[in-house]
Amino acid sequence: MDEAIRLAKENVTSGLGGPFGAVIVKDGKIIGRGVNRVTTNNDPTAHAEVIAIRDACKNIQSFQLENCEVYTTCEPCPMCLGAIYWARPEKVYYASTQFDAAAINFDDSFIYLEIEKNIDQRSIKFIPFMREEAQDVFYLWQNAQNKIEY
Repeated sequence: MDEAIRLAKENVTSGLGGPFGAVIVKDGKIIGRGVNRVTTNNDPTAHAEVIAIRDACKNIQSFQLENCEVYTTCEPCPMCLGAIYWARPEKVYYASTQFDAAAINFDDSFIYLEIEKNIDQRSIKFIPFMREEAQDVFYLWQNAQNKIEY
């Protein structure tokens, strides 16, 4: 956690992004690092946890983080939480809470509220379109002999 906090602090003092840092650890060694780069990269998905996951997966050449631990300076937002579950680490340690983040204007509570709503009641319109054509790709995947399941 010390390294995640150091990365977050360095990120703020350098002016390169928000006050968030994350590291991925496997067998007691850091295999991935990340800091918030949303504004630097003009990428709303460039959260510390996502960048750390990408770095770790690249470094161990795997799309899953089995037997790994995530150390993050703040309780993960819904997007990062989803990425963490897809990466399948063993544990997540976090320092600050979502309420601490909200107190400094990093409030993701509206996303939790949106997730609970029926799709037709969300603030962003979600419109079904070309489902049958897209289903063909699903059937192709389902029957593929060379797929790597995850």
